[in-house]
Amino acid sequence: MGHGIAEVAALAGFEVFLRDIDDDLVRAGYDRIEWSLGKLAEKDRISDDEADAALDRVTPVVDLAAAVGDADVVVEVVPERMEVKKDVYAEVEAHAPDRALFVTNTSSLSITELGRETDRPERFCGMHFFNPPVRMRLVEVISGADSTEETLSTVEALAERLGKTPVRVHKDSPGFVVNRVLVPLLNEAAWAVHDGEATVAEVDSTTKYGLGLPMGSFELADQVGIDVALHVLEYMHDQLGDAYEPCPLLAEKVAAGDLGTKSGAGFYDYESRGAEIPTDEVREEVRERLLAVMANEVAGLVSNDVADAEAVDRALQLGAGFPDGPAKMADDVGLDTLVACLDERHAKTGAARYEVVEHLRDLAASEEGLLEEKAEAADDVGYDTLSVDRDGGVTHLVIDRPHRLNSIDVDLLTDLDDALTACEEDDETRTVLLTGAGDRAFSAGADFQRVAAELDSRSVVDVSREGQRVFGRFESSPLPVVAAVDGFCLGGGLELAACADLRIATRRSTFGLPEHNLGIMPGWGGTQRLRHIVGEGRAKEIILTAERYDAETMADYGFVNRVVANDSLDERALELARDLAAGPPIAQAYTKRVMLRGRDDTDAGLELEAQAFGHVFGTDDASEGIAAFDSDRDPEFTGE
Repeated sequence: MGHGIAEVAALAGFEVFLRDIDDDLVRAGYDRIEWSLGKLAEKDRISDDEADAALDRVTPVVDLAAAVGDADVVVEVVPERMEVKKDVYAEVEAHAPDRALFVTNTSSLSITELGRETDRPERFCGMHFFNPPVRMRLVEVISGADSTEETLSTVEALAERLGKTPVRVHKDSPGFVVNRVLVPLLNEAAWAVHDGEATVAEVDSTTKYGLGLPMGSFELADQVGIDVALHVLEYMHDQLGDAYEPCPLLAEKVAAGDLGTKSGAGFYDYESRGAEIPTDEVREEVRERLLAVMANEVAGLVSNDVADAEAVDRALQLGAGFPDGPAKMADDVGLDTLVACLDERHAKTGAARYEVVEHLRDLAASEEGLLEEKAEAADDVGYDTLSVDRDGGVTHLVIDRPHRLNSIDVDLLTDLDDALTACEEDDETRTVLLTGAGDRAFSAGADFQRVAAELDSRSVVDVSREGQRVFGRFESSPLPVVAAVDGFCLGGGLELAACADLRIATRRSTFGLPEHNLGIMPGWGGTQRLRHIVGEGRAKEIILTAERYDAETMADYGFVNRVVANDSLDERALELARDLAAGPPIAQAYTKRVMLRGRDDTDAGLELEAQAFGHVFGTDDASEGIAAFDSDRDPEFTGE
């Protein structure tokens, strides 16, 4: 974590002193930064010059005075032990200037207690990065009891300059936001197995394919380290009471040395096959139980003014890869259902973890949701999975699920469908520009866990047909559509991009249809639309090999129209979209229709072309275009 945070700061342009207690440790950290920067350059995430410049901004030192003597911010990243951290601050404050802010990277320890060990508790707060810091966008900015608003706002601004998304934690509370939800979720999963009410396979199948989370509960425990999870639980139990009593199953695993991936075995054996989670052992009662526990934690965070429900959802999406936040998932199921589940389990077991938070009970009784206010505001904003921006005649639709590499789920299909309808009904929109949020992915494909979680209400065939229909609307829309690709364009993402009229991509972008590697096949139009763009031979190559292709190769194949520098996509894509927006709307719409009609029947296409030509020739746009040509000026088309 320490060298990762240092690398992020150096990439953002800050001068960084990387300090550890001996030369070997600090050199190891520096070498990891050099390796990571090299990997980023190799993948075209940054240039070689940017990698070299970032490394030049990192100075490895052992002498503490040299490290912090002129620092504006001191970020402490030592092991998660209160006494160790206190000892570090006793040394740091002796050398740091009075102006320096102190921030601790802790996942659960008290910010207030640590801050009061220093000479500047008002200039002290938490800054919890997530691992690995170079990739993870979330930073929890945690207030101690003495932290000033100036300190917190400065640290939030720092997080933004580092390219991160800060989530404010308003009150110092064990586990803060992400761990306050994730750790009780893991604990409840363990209790279900310990009490013989479910198996590990059933719990993880339900977590991954019933709730749509990126990992099974036990799979995540193995990745984090069961000992780490147990340590956080023990701290929360000590600070918050019996609702956080650790399940004995976790202690048994730690006592046996089965800590997860780092020890070779945990709940799964990583020296053999690892975590193999079945897709068909989802149990509704387990799903409801796990979701009820998460909803209770969210309600507790909200009622205790630790964070609002919207911030909790954003934190879990960014920090844990949730497709939707726990508050939204709870609202979708119904709070009354989850309260009834908790009450039933409390009556059965008497366990404190099932005692319903009064705020949750009140919301359920009033038939409101944890995100009720956000839901009302969303009516004005538009969509949960898309952001919309308008620039003259260009409407920019941004797939806004960067925490899931902009993967496509059923909600996104609905939002794309609605957004395109709005564009087509808007007299001002002349071109649609489609991109993905962030610089890692246009879209990495279907969100399989999220889609699987929807399959209780619709069949796989229905989901395939719905994706084909929505994507096909972009292909047949009278509006020109430009897809701007940066990063991954895989699976369903490529199938969506194939429906655009023009595609522009950065050099670092990666394309492919990897479905055959998963034992499935493209289901949102890839087998048909791709062959019309690149030819049947190339389409079969792309689909049957399931390989990945760079942007230059896809340009050679005819899929990508323009390849641009990594840092110029926004400018070049908007420029292209504006050029199309200035074109003749009627002629553009008929041209798309004629080409689509003639795709498999040239004679039919030619006949429609003749009829369309006659219609277009009589429009005001045609008169304007001819007049502008004769006068050597740019035409001003009105679509009439």
